[in-house]
Order: sequence, then structure tokens, then C-alpha cells
Amino acid sequence: MVVVVNTRFLIKNKLEGFGWFSYEILSRLALAHPEIEFYFLFDRPFDLSFIFAQNVKPIQLYPPARHPLLWYLWFEWSVFFFLKKVKADVFISTDGYLSLRTKTKTLLFWHDLSYLHFPTHIPFLTRKYYSYYVPRFLKRADKIITFSKHSKEEIIELMSVSPNKVSASYGAPRAVFLPIKEDLKTEVRQKYAHGKPYFLYVGALHPRKNIDSIIKAFDIFKQKKQSDCKLLLTGRLAWQYDSILKAYENSTSKNDIHFLGHIESDLNLLIASAYAMVYPSFYEGFGLPIIESIACNVPVITSNCASMPEVCGNAGILINPSEIDEIAEAMFQLFNDKTQYEILKSKCFAQAQKFDWSKTAEDVYQALISML
Repeated sequence: MVVVVNTRFLIKNKLEGFGWFSYEILSRLALAHPEIEFYFLFDRPFDLSFIFAQNVKPIQLYPPARHPLLWYLWFEWSVFFFLKKVKADVFISTDGYLSLRTKTKTLLFWHDLSYLHFPTHIPFLTRKYYSYYVPRFLKRADKIITFSKHSKEEIIELMSVSPNKVSASYGAPRAVFLPIKEDLKTEVRQKYAHGKPYFLYVGALHPRKNIDSIIKAFDIFKQKKQSDCKLLLTGRLAWQYDSILKAYENSTSKNDIHFLGHIESDLNLLIASAYAMVYPSFYEGFGLPIIESIACNVPVITSNCASMPEVCGNAGILINPSEIDEIAEAMFQLFNDKTQYEILKSKCFAQAQKFDWSKTAEDVYQALISML
């Protein structure tokens, strides 16, 4: 079987949501199925660490696809002709885009419909591209795998896609996300938070993630609870982040707030050493940092909407992301009520066991087989 895979988001030291989903699933598929001939398609120079097995052949196709016009050229010309050249049996696209011109059977990974719910959070040209192409991508795909029940329901209901071609298979924490010993936690806190306990946010910084509300809630928490607790914000400044910087500048607790930028090598330790994860996003198709935190035995404050209750389960506190006071109160509860905090920690292990990358990879393999 010849399987061609869109691996544009496998970028060394810059893996985020799409990238980590691709990494965890594709590494397992390639190693478990040496009988499959994989072609990994990159749109820029690739790192050899992403060539997971001898049955993987990396290919760089031009142009680098990081703009709506270039997306079109990459998928409808470069990818289209490559699929014809190698006579691919299946094309897997990991980021929600595909080639409409190709007749090759296509398995599409679909993450969420955030562009429908928050159109103003997306640059104009990107929004226009999504509005035109996403319905066509979902209609064209032969099979669609999404990563939460909530996303599956939205695809079916909002995009009028047949339930028969959509399946949900959860994302999961990577193996490095585990509880750690107290002496190591002390070292990490010393390195990143001057030795103090901290609330943590992990992810790109843009409007849908609701970072400015985290900062404002932290101010309220600090006023209510006199403590030396810090707030650490990790992730790249993505787009439309002026409100985040403004909230920080106006914060009464700015000396206790630290922007760490994109963290990769220490991320598991940073999460495992946190007092709690704060993730009040307005919308998520899954929310990987939530389950990564829970796997580290760290409770989560997250939103009561979209897929987040599904991922968090009973290992955290659910809040209305539009209510800053609710976020602040959840911070206060976790810090002030040690009994509640320990109860939430005790529920983390059971919740984390519901999520397994190996099962997700097997689900992808079964979808591949069903398309032949």
C-alpha cells in the first residue's frame, strides 16, 4: 500500500497542536506497519527525526505553504501531481486541508470548526479561504477522523456531513507527561518561578485562548488571596495579541506574571511542577494541554463549553470563559481549599487512562484499511 501524508506541521522545535497530533499518530503507524510505503510531504526543509522508520520517504514540495494562495498552489498543484506520480492508494491530510482535484482516496484529520464560531479572530484572507474551501474539503474527504465527540457532532450538524464517514478518536498525552518527584518540582519552580508555586497556561497566544482574562483573573485572585503564587504563560505570540499585552501592562500583579515563549524540551516538567493548569479557552476541538496536565496529576481550570468538559472530566473545575470572576474564584478555591485540591488530584489518574495515542493510531489504520 502506498500512503502519502501531508506532514507540513512536523517542524523541529515548533510542534504545537497539529504537529503533535501528526507526530504521535504517524510515528506509531510507520513503526507498526512496515508493509506500508509512506511518503511524508513537507513544504520546507525537514528534520530527519521525523523520518520514523525505513518505510518512510520524505519529500519536500514547493512552494512553502503558509498563505492562502500558497495553500491552494501546494495542494491543488504540487500535492495533486505527486499523488498521480506515485499512484498513491490513500492520501492522509493531517491539518484539515486536502486536494480537491485528486481522485486519490483521502483520509482527513479534522480538528475543529473554530473559524465558524470566532471568524473575527482569524485574518481576513484566511477567513475567506476557510469559508469557501472547508465545506468542500469535508464533502470531498472519503473518511474524516476528528479528535472529540463534540467535534464529530459539529461536523455532522453544522456542515451536513454524513455520519457514516466521520469518526471520533481522542488525542492523548505524550508518554513524557507523568507526575514527578517533589525535589524535581522544586528545581523546576526555582528555574521558572523563583521557587514559588504557579498557575500555568500552555498554548499559542491569540484571542480564542482568552489569555487576557487569565491575567485579569489572576489580579483578582492576588487581591483576594495574599500569596507569592506566580502566573506563567507559555507559547508564541500568534496573532491579534494586543489585548493580551494591554492586560499585562495594566495588571497590578505584573511582577508575578512571566511570559516564557515557546517551551518544548522542558514542557512536561513545567506542567508537572505547576500548582494548576489554567485553560479558559473560548473553544477547542480537543485541548491537548488539558489532558497533558491531568496526566501529570495537575488539576485544571478550564471552560464549560465545546470539547473541554469531555477532556477534563472530573479532574478540574469548569468555568464560563466569559466570566473573569469565575476564573478567579476557581483559582482561589484550588489555592485555599486543600481538601478540594487533593480530591481533584486523586481523580487525575483515572481520567488520563481514557486517552491513548496507540488506540488513536490503530483507529487511523482501520480507517485506512476500510478505504481500500
